[in-house]
Amino acid sequence: MANRTGTYFAFDGLGQTDPSKSDFRYYATVQAWAKGKSIDFKFVNSHDKAGAVRDTSLRTTLEASIRQRLAASKNMVVIISGDTRKTGSMLTYEIEKAVDSYGIPLIVAYTEYTSILAPAQLRGSWPHALTERIDNKSVKAIHIPFRRAALMDAIGQFTVHNNNLSIPLDYYNREAQVSWGYI
Repeated sequence: MANRTGTYFAFDGLGQTDPSKSDFRYYATVQAWAKGKSIDFKFVNSHDKAGAVRDTSLRTTLEASIRQRLAASKNMVVIISGDTRKTGSMLTYEIEKAVDSYGIPLIVAYTEYTSILAPAQLRGSWPHALTERIDNKSVKAIHIPFRRAALMDAIGQFTVHNNNLSIPLDYYNREAQVSWGYI
């Protein structure tokens, strides 16, 4: 198996070819954080470890690339926005493979929340693939707001190399979120 040092970012492309009209914009935000010199936010991007695949690529080529990237990943950030679809996107495939085939812990980051203390209440936001794995308890996941401090901490802490996550509905406690200024 490949050296699992990367973080895989998954989001719904919303069927758009213009990245500014899809959840890609949140991924672009993370890339900007990582490039910024004023903050310490570094991660190994699994998307950089495999060849680029265009949205117009054949599905089999795209799926092969996704599997290659997942095999190199220690964790997966699933970006959930108000536009994220329940089905019909590659996000479904990415969640299924990450959890079922590679045992990758998920960092579920919600773009429309500044704090999260009751992740079960966000059920209506989840793609069906995530809902199924939460319900059958096959996923290990932490649910966080899409904010830099929480994301940095989660990427560094929750990986295939440790057992810091054991349940599908984990979250940072109130004290942690207060310390980050989220509450």
